Amino acid sequence: MQQDLKPIRVFLEVARLQGFAAAAKSLGMTAASATRIVARLEEEFGQQLLLRTTRQVSLTSTGALVAARYKPILEAFDQVKRDLDREMQPHRGRLSINAPMAFGLRLMPGLIDSFKLAYPNIDLNIRLTDRLVDIVAEVSDLSIRVSEPPTDKSTIWRKLCEIPMRAVAAPSLFDRYPRPQTPEDLDPKICLSYGDTPDREVWRFEKAGAKRLVTAGQSLHSNNGDLLYRVARKGLGIAVLPEFHVAEGVARGEVDVILPDWDLPSLWLSLYYPPYEALPPLVATFTEFFEAYLADETGFAFDS
Repeated sequence: MQQDLKPIRVFLEVARLQGFAAAAKSLGMTAASATRIVARLEEEFGQQLLLRTTRQVSLTSTGALVAARYKPILEAFDQVKRDLDREMQPHRGRLSINAPMAFGLRLMPGLIDSFKLAYPNIDLNIRLTDRLVDIVAEVSDLSIRVSEPPTDKSTIWRKLCEIPMRAVAAPSLFDRYPRPQTPEDLDPKICLSYGDTPDREVWRFEKAGAKRLVTAGQSLHSNNGDLLYRVARKGLGIAVLPEFHVAEGVARGEVDVILPDWDLPSLWLSLYYPPYEALPPLVATFTEFFEAYLADETGFAFDS
């Protein structure tokens, strides 16, 4: 492509500087080479593009038309090339990242602070949404997901770790309701449901091979984990949320873990990408930093 644009580049530089010698010096070539290249371009167009005199070179009317059409094309090509060159540097450029709302609000401020200290020349554009975005259509470099194992085969998924799920409630809830000892003891009226569709959440408890299903959301169903945690913290119900979401609240005594001897299916913490043939250097830089940062955080079951 660069070679295909060379005749146009030479022609535009001759027109700008109004001379072959000046243009050749600017482009790092001989005046004879610049003259031959423009002559061949005129042959291809079948039109004279430049008027040549002993004192200066100027555009013909056809040359002015060609210059007006090709100049913005060449400028756009050069800008794209500069952008790509910048993106190919592992420590300089701009990254567009998508992350879930609750995860982003809790983990991303500290991660951003550390990342910017390490990579001050990488700019970040971060969007928070619990919706599974179309990473190609919405033009993200990568997306952070906390979800069940993915089924999408058109993108690249990188599982980082599993995230335990915990059923939690404020101690004050049990001033009004008996504390459950088994899943069968759960009152559907106080089981808060998370989901991005109208379908109510089904909690799947397991212990020593025994399995129990509980349908939540009789009184409250929401697509926002932060809202459910705040409602649970006020003593209004039980919520099943990722451990990173509730760990601090449990440590402070705001909420208790309910049925701690029963297991709930873990979620995956994954990064997923457009269908790259290889990770771009900036994306690889963030991926490596992201995994190292979260390995030191609580609520993430990294393999030891």
